[in-house]
Amino acid sequence: MAVVGWIGLGNMGGSMSANLAKAGHEVRGFDLNPEAVAAAEAGGVKPVGSIAEAVHGADVVFTMLPKGEHARAVYLATAGPGERRYPHAPGGLLHHRHRVGTGTARRRQRRRLPLCGRPGVRGNERSQGRDPDIHDRRRSGRVAEATEYIKPMAANIIPTGGATTGQAAKICNNLMLFINLAATAEGAVLADRLGLDKQVFWDIASVSSGDSWALRTWYPVAGVVPTAASNNDFAPTFTTELANKDIGLAISAARDTGIPLEIGQHVQQLFQRLIDSGQSGKDCSMIIKLVDGSLESAG
Repeated sequence: MAVVGWIGLGNMGGSMSANLAKAGHEVRGFDLNPEAVAAAEAGGVKPVGSIAEAVHGADVVFTMLPKGEHARAVYLATAGPGERRYPHAPGGLLHHRHRVGTGTARRRQRRRLPLCGRPGVRGNERSQGRDPDIHDRRRSGRVAEATEYIKPMAANIIPTGGATTGQAAKICNNLMLFINLAATAEGAVLADRLGLDKQVFWDIASVSSGDSWALRTWYPVAGVVPTAASNNDFAPTFTTELANKDIGLAISAARDTGIPLEIGQHVQQLFQRLIDSGQSGKDCSMIIKLVDGSLESAG
């Protein structure tokens, strides 16, 4: 069994690291939040007091961090001239599990860090700490090595090709997710205004051409889908703030490549309206309140 360094023990990182511990690996976990550390320890993770302690001598290092700047600090920053702030074992594998743009990934690749990456997933798989996984390394040996560590946490493992292609896949996938979510919200509100029962309409859409992961998992109307945040006053399974950042990465990448993302930009504007109204910490499916007008009415 391997020694695993894990940086970031939040909602996703805590459950994922616990799955690795259950698989028999020695997992050393670090987080700035004492409550997150305690929860991970209860799941079998060995808490440590610093990132350096977590990664020293590790066979593989996982990071599960909320923002790109956090990832850059871990992977790229230095403590002094020529000294990487957070050293890793020679030959060790680094695996990042957080939202960064392809630009950050390329900068890490230029440092010749042995990286693998994945796109985010939501809902039930997220709460269980099991992700579909995408790798972005050309060398098959590294992919095979990473696969052994990822199996306890992943539903699917899909090699994507060269460096940064994993990040690219995640960005495109999440763009489609949030556009689907917005379309689901509009369809649900229109169906209600046209007199359709909410369950009847969902039963039709979920087996028809309007089906999507967002409809089946995040349906924004309460009392239809058990996993939906709408059942719990939009307590977050995935916050509006993070959704806005994710779709922002897609828009930034599209700008860099000269592609107009008019629909994606509109959805980001909706998320920004939620944030501006003080709902950044609510679930992103609360976007339905902009469609049905209830958010403005409440204000």
